[in-house]
Amino acid sequence: MKNRKNKDYVYFFDTTLRDGEQCPGASMTEDEKVAVAHQLAALKIDIIEAGFPVSSPVQFSAVERISKEVSGPVIAALARAVRGDIESAHKALLPAKKKRIHTFIATSEIHMKHKLGKTPAEVMKMAVNAVKMAREFVADVEFSAEDATRSDLVFLTEIVHAVIEAGATTINIPDTVGYTTPKEYAHFFDTLVSKTDPDGNIIFSAHCHNDLGLATANSLTALQHGARQVESTINGIGERAGNTAMEEVIMAIKTRPENFPFQTGINTRQIMKTSRLVSHVSGLPVQPNKAIVGANAFAHESGIHQDGMIKNRLTYEIMTPESVGLEGSRLVLGRHSGRAGFSEKVKELGYKLNKEEMEKTYQKFLDLADRKKELYEEDVAVLLQDETAVSSDDMFKLAYFHISSGSTMIPTATVKIENLKKGTESEVHQGAETGDGPISALFRAIEKATGLETRLVHYQITPISDGKDALGEARVGLRIDNQIYYGKGTSTDIVEASARGFLDAVNKHVATVSKKIKDGV
Repeated sequence: MKNRKNKDYVYFFDTTLRDGEQCPGASMTEDEKVAVAHQLAALKIDIIEAGFPVSSPVQFSAVERISKEVSGPVIAALARAVRGDIESAHKALLPAKKKRIHTFIATSEIHMKHKLGKTPAEVMKMAVNAVKMAREFVADVEFSAEDATRSDLVFLTEIVHAVIEAGATTINIPDTVGYTTPKEYAHFFDTLVSKTDPDGNIIFSAHCHNDLGLATANSLTALQHGARQVESTINGIGERAGNTAMEEVIMAIKTRPENFPFQTGINTRQIMKTSRLVSHVSGLPVQPNKAIVGANAFAHESGIHQDGMIKNRLTYEIMTPESVGLEGSRLVLGRHSGRAGFSEKVKELGYKLNKEEMEKTYQKFLDLADRKKELYEEDVAVLLQDETAVSSDDMFKLAYFHISSGSTMIPTATVKIENLKKGTESEVHQGAETGDGPISALFRAIEKATGLETRLVHYQITPISDGKDALGEARVGLRIDNQIYYGKGTSTDIVEASARGFLDAVNKHVATVSKKIKDGV
C-alpha cells in the first residue's frame, strides 16, 4: 500500500475474529468464523484479521479456510515477534490472494520489564527481526507496538523508525488498555507521523480499547492527526470493555464529513446485518441504547419526539435508518407517546377512525399504557378491533388439518375449514399447499381454503403452562386489504395453535368488513 494516490482514504481493519473473539464467552466455531468473514467481505471491510494461527489448531484452520474461501479483503494473521509465530501465520495465509502478516511486541516500560523481561534494546532487536522475517514471506507487513500509549515517546519513535526501515508497511499505535485521551493520542500521531514518515508512504493505524469509554473518540482523533487505518470490531466486542466499534467510526465519518473529510469503501447498508450476525454467533447481545446498531438507536417514544419525527425525520435523527440497513424508524408506544404518534401508528395498521373514535381509543391506550410497562403494535390493534369490529355472519373454524414434514421431504399441509353461516348449513372448504416449513405450508393452505390473500407480519409462540404437555399460545399478525389484524390460538400442539391464531386474525378481518358494509362505508 505504499505510494498511495488517495491520501484521504481510510482503511478499515476488522479484528472481530481475533481481538473481538478474545472477549470472555465470545469464542466462535470455525464455521461461524468463516460465515462472519464472508459477511465482513459483503460489508466491504478492507482488511480482515482472521485470527492468531499459532495459538491453536482451530485458529490455524479458521485462518486457512478464510484465506481460501473469502475474496475481496486483505486477510491478515497475527504473530508475536518470534519465527514460529510468523511461519505459522505465513502457512495459514498461503491460499489468500491478498495477505498480511501482523506482528507485534510490547514497548511500554511496564510490559517490557514485567511481562517480557526484556530491555528496550532487546525489544528493538526483536521487532526489527520480526518485520524482516515477515517480509521474507509477504510484502504487506504490519507492526504493532503493544501498549504504545503508555510507552516512552522517544523510544517509540525510535522503534517505529527502525521497523519502517526493516520493511513494515503499516504501523499500528494501539491504546491497548484504553488509557489515553484524544489530546494525548493526537500528540502521539503528530510526533510519529512527522518524524518517521515525512513522505507519507506508510499507513499509520489506530487500535483503541474502550476502558474509559473513549475508543471511538480516540480513533476519530487519530484520523485527524495522520492515521489512515482504524482497527475495530463489530458491535465493539473485545477484551474487558471492548474495542472501537466499527459502525460508530464509519457513521461518524459519513455523518460529519466537515470534521472527518475522508473516504471509505464500506457498504454501510450491510451494518445491521453484520451486527446481528456477530451478536448471534458470539452470543453477546447488543445493548438497546448502543449507538448505530442498538434496538433503540432509531426508536422514539416521547410524544414531542414522535410529533417532530412525523413532521420531519431530521428533527431527531442525524442519519437515516436505511443508511445502516434498517427499513425505517420505530415509533415506540408507551405512556410518553402523544396523540400524533398514536395517530400515526393507527394509520400504519390500516385503520381509519373519525375524531371521536380516535380520542376514545387514545384514552383507552393511555389507560393501558399506565398498566403495562411495554406496549406492542398488537396491543393497539386489539384496541382498534374492539372499537371497530362487531359480530359477523361469516366465521371460519378449523375442522381438520394434516402436516407432512421432515428433513428429506417438502413440507405439505392439508386443511378443512368450516365457513359457519347463521341460518344455513355450514360450508366446508379444503386447501393443500407446500411451504418452506410446516407452519408456512399450513398458513398457505388456510389462505387457499378461505380464499383470502394475506401477508404474515407477526408470528410468535409462547408457552403458557409448564411441562412437556404445556399449553402454547400462538400470536399471528396478518395484513389483509392493507389493514393489520392480530389473532391468538391456544393448544398443546403448537401447529394447531398456529392454525387457530391465523383463523382468529382472519375472523377479525371478516368482522371488520361486515361492520363497514352494515355502516355503508
